Amino acid sequence: MSTILSFTILGLFTGAAYAIAASGLVLTYTTTRVFNIAHGAFGMVLAFTFWDFSQRQGMPTWLALVLVLGVVAPGTGWLIQRFVTRGLGEGPVSVSLVVTVGLFVGLVGLAQYIWPPAPRTLPPFLPDQGLEIGGTYVTAHQVITIVLSAVVALMLYLLLNRTRVGTAMRASVDNPVLLQLFGGKPDRVASLSWAIGISLAALAGILLTPVIGLSYFDLTLLVINAYAAAMLGGLKSLPLTFVGAMGLGVLQSFAVAYLPSEGNLAGLRAVVPALFLFVVIVAMPQAQLRIGQVKGIVSAPLPSFRQSIGWGLALVVLVALLGVTMSDANLLLVGTAATYAMVMLSLVLLTGYGGHVSLAQFTFAGVGALAYAKLDEPNLYGLFLAAAVSAVVGALVALPVLRLTGLYLALSTLAFGVLMDKMVFQADFAFGYNGTLHAERLSVLGRSFDSTGGYVLVMTVFFVLMALVLLLLRRGVLGRVLIAMRDSPAACGTLGLDMRWFRVALFALSAGMAGLAGGLFAGLRGTIGAADFQLFNSLPLLLLAVVCGVTSVTGAALGGVGLMLLPVLQSSRPELAGLVFVVLGFGAVALGRDPNGLANQLFALGRALERRFGDRVRAVVPVLPLPGHRADAGEDNAVPLRRLAGDDLEVVLEEQEVGAHVAARG
Repeated sequence: MSTILSFTILGLFTGAAYAIAASGLVLTYTTTRVFNIAHGAFGMVLAFTFWDFSQRQGMPTWLALVLVLGVVAPGTGWLIQRFVTRGLGEGPVSVSLVVTVGLFVGLVGLAQYIWPPAPRTLPPFLPDQGLEIGGTYVTAHQVITIVLSAVVALMLYLLLNRTRVGTAMRASVDNPVLLQLFGGKPDRVASLSWAIGISLAALAGILLTPVIGLSYFDLTLLVINAYAAAMLGGLKSLPLTFVGAMGLGVLQSFAVAYLPSEGNLAGLRAVVPALFLFVVIVAMPQAQLRIGQVKGIVSAPLPSFRQSIGWGLALVVLVALLGVTMSDANLLLVGTAATYAMVMLSLVLLTGYGGHVSLAQFTFAGVGALAYAKLDEPNLYGLFLAAAVSAVVGALVALPVLRLTGLYLALSTLAFGVLMDKMVFQADFAFGYNGTLHAERLSVLGRSFDSTGGYVLVMTVFFVLMALVLLLLRRGVLGRVLIAMRDSPAACGTLGLDMRWFRVALFALSAGMAGLAGGLFAGLRGTIGAADFQLFNSLPLLLLAVVCGVTSVTGAALGGVGLMLLPVLQSSRPELAGLVFVVLGFGAVALGRDPNGLANQLFALGRALERRFGDRVRAVVPVLPLPGHRADAGEDNAVPLRRLAGDDLEVVLEEQEVGAHVAARG
């Protein structure tokens, strides 16, 4: 009986900390419609700040607590709302998710840069005091945490439902313009919400640190537990959020006590919050269509098919030249870049075209790599079968949440990534007892590619073929349907389009593309392990895809190279390891509202160079007449249609038709 009571008290303590964090998450989402993926990262950074004030600088505990919770945390929340998340709730959900994921990665890098890895401890509050309940000793720190969680829940409930400020907070998300007409200040209200929310994240981090330690990732990823509790409350009910957090804490405590610590079920102890989150998401009611939010993303220009073929051949030739001039070590880096680029192509389809965000895309690549190695069929049959396995897994992830969209789909992939990481990839039946698995290199039509240069060339060919298929899909009917569903789900729903099964097929195809890249990666490396496909690897992948341009094939290629160079830069300058993630994370925040990213800047530069030097080049290399040119239009009016594609081509053709009509009437 005393054992049950002990684990119950421990569960109530951890659940109380989850409740405080989840309450701040619910507050910011309820008032601004921005789901803060970086909520735990803020708590982690501010817990480090509290340690710095109280331990390294020697401040009294009460003074450090007042400074962090009363000055630093609210000021941080105000700055984030004012300069980062302002207006994000009115746009596509994918944009707000990418921006907050950028904050997540940037804050982890910032903590690593300011506080390099070293042993640190933070003592609990009133460490020498406590009380005994039924033979179980309860520390003062645990009692304080449980009491504070109840006080926070009550105060937030009264704030939102019994005060004028709370009414303005709820009104600011429903109709900020109407609130402004009645004399309210939506921006000030949103800033107050974020200030309180970040302060609650800091409080939860400070309360949990004496138990789990000052860890960059443990504190940050513990927010998944807060996600689960917040989801039980539907992201709006504080009482249900409090109940869910306390219940989750007790459930997790009993899982640690009674589930086996060894064997294939050992990982189940670590994934209880992720399972809880997934079950809650599946049980949620039908999501309503967002109306009045028709805000599309301007896609990158589409190249013509001839241009696509030309650039693809140029890339293959470049890699072939590198294959005969570079060492095997450098060629492995080129192959790794090709792998990342192919996984980013799957994000171009899912996020750039479809508007959905996956927070575990590299996990699908891990499924493909694992299937390829287990099948032991190093040929096209084995590779495509591994991709099919990944596609089926992707469909299974999306299938339970057919009724939901946007945020819930992203969180389901997050829960899936945690489950795969803890229960499958780290299990003995997956990568074996030594944690690695052997994989043979691919053979095509009986021809094996033993040399690293030849195999990397094959991977490049696969990237080019996947890119060409993706561009053909974008130009067709399916591509137009994808863009329409991304830009206006409500309009598609009113037209009778069934987006549910289309969404499942989109997830499956995207996961299959990532799985194919994972199979090729397994053959490139020869041996693969669980560490190659950890959940955290998917976040820099998503961010670099956005920074470089998640709506274009060019952005995927640039992102693959950039992600490959990250560990190279970190190994050459270890002292800058955290700073690299700071630049990546906050770069994604800066470019998150423009998913065309750096690729769009390259396109703009190309157009500027063409305007500047195009006439001189065409004077040396004459433009051949193509179908669509008028023979009598003259040299000045001829438009080389091979340089135009998509919307630009339609505009030019429309201008030509209008000009011809005016000339005929005049």
